[in-house]
Amino acid sequence: MKDVHIILQGKGGVGKSLVASLIAQYLQQNRPPVVCIDTDPVNATLSGYKGFDVRRIELTDGARIDERRFDGMIETVISENVHFVIDNGAASFMPLSNYLIENDAASVIADAGKRVILHTVITGGQALLDTAGGLDKLASSVPESAGIFVWLNGYFGEVAHEGKSFEQLNVYKKHKDRIAGIIDIPRRTSETFVRDVEDMLRDKLTFDEAVNAPANGVMVKQRLKSVQKDLFTRMAAAGV
Repeated sequence: MKDVHIILQGKGGVGKSLVASLIAQYLQQNRPPVVCIDTDPVNATLSGYKGFDVRRIELTDGARIDERRFDGMIETVISENVHFVIDNGAASFMPLSNYLIENDAASVIADAGKRVILHTVITGGQALLDTAGGLDKLASSVPESAGIFVWLNGYFGEVAHEGKSFEQLNVYKKHKDRIAGIIDIPRRTSETFVRDVEDMLRDKLTFDEAVNAPANGVMVKQRLKSVQKDLFTRMAAAGV
């Protein structure tokens, strides 16, 4: 069975495109073929990756987002026998969320023989409560046929509030039966690891591309291999 992975989070700058790129790379390595769709009307980050088959959907009609343009996207994902990864920006979070709910799009995709899997990002630091609120809205609105994966992005700080871990927060307790899996992106304390990953993301390279880049030294490549192995192991354990 092929899956349709959709990244949804209303808060910008929390790592949605990072998550989309990780899912795409994981699927390319383990369950190809995979096609990526970039629906972000403002920051088309995923479209910058040459290592993926990325298709951009232009959602804006003048100054507004035309939700009917999602119709073509649904036609595409149900007609092609591949996995899909759909990266969605903060500006189109509400339009796409409303579209999925009002049109019961998850059921349409399921009737075509594919699973809908939603991914949302919870980040540490000042955006923790905002991103947790995004999870609450998502889990309270989307049909139960759609699985939800939560990504804990520790880049901006520990994903904890007043000494409570994510699993101790009310939002998790409220929706734990809806959450199919949790993937922790740990915060790297070593400056070398952080810089290596930041350089890779800046250049919009996959792990494989960065590891094979002639400009990267042997230890840079070793560190990137280590990060990739760790993240892919966590994704496999969560059931992505």
